[in-house]
Amino acid sequence: MTSLSLFKNRTAVIATMHKKEQAIAPLVEQELLLKTVIPDNFNTDLFGTFSRDVKRRGTQIEAARAKAEKAMEITGTSLGIASEGSFGPHPAIPFLPHNREIVLFLDKENNLEIIGEEFTTDTNYSHELVNNLEEAEKFAKKAGFPEHGLVVIIGESATGQGEIIKGIITPENLSDAVNYALKKSAGAVHIETDMRAMYNPTRMRAIERATRNLIEKIKTVCPQCSCPGFEIIERKKGLPCSLCNLPTHLTKSVVYQCKKCEFCQEKLFPDGIKTADPGMCQYCNP
Repeated sequence: MTSLSLFKNRTAVIATMHKKEQAIAPLVEQELLLKTVIPDNFNTDLFGTFSRDVKRRGTQIEAARAKAEKAMEITGTSLGIASEGSFGPHPAIPFLPHNREIVLFLDKENNLEIIGEEFTTDTNYSHELVNNLEEAEKFAKKAGFPEHGLVVIIGESATGQGEIIKGIITPENLSDAVNYALKKSAGAVHIETDMRAMYNPTRMRAIERATRNLIEKIKTVCPQCSCPGFEIIERKKGLPCSLCNLPTHLTKSVVYQCKKCEFCQEKLFPDGIKTADPGMCQYCNP
């Protein structure tokens, strides 16, 4: 069994209404030798929205899985692909925004679930309160408008319980939305980046990278049973310092595990280096 023979000439449904197939379909069709379809009238907003008017169901992975399963049910396919993104402060650098994208691949026929991932600070994710059109236009420029869309919320922005104007992609759209919002609101107006893939080319590129990561995992097969998705489940620190030979916080080895037979394998020096620079050593460079 090879990863390619499992999927060759089969049809996978991509669970999207926001044109994510533009980033996903060409890669999976070429690399996995399968065909893709998009479900008709499939409303992924039911599984959660970035504008917070619909709360996401469960975790990021659970939401992606639910979308894939529903799309497979609608189309009758046994392969499903779904993407789900999250945005927020970087866990290590709170003032820096980050984007985590996952692309989930489900194969009901072979009982497989494999997840590609991209974690990046390359995102325009931001929001602001503006008091006039000039301030809104300054925000828009920083956000990469009009190539990147915007959203204006009138009312409670934290929970998305106000009036929401999405898909703002022209200066005229922006002017109309902001002036309308200013007339209806008592004070400042909330404006934010539209993080839906079709209105955010930066995010679309992150989805493409997550898809490439997915394909890499699918093509990495278990040495024992040849099942696709033989992936890293643990990173072990302790790469020795080249000067004092004491362990550092850098990765010394990674542990791979099979999703089917649970076979594990440890690989030393995954980054291709056997010692760490003394500058990374807490003893030589405290």
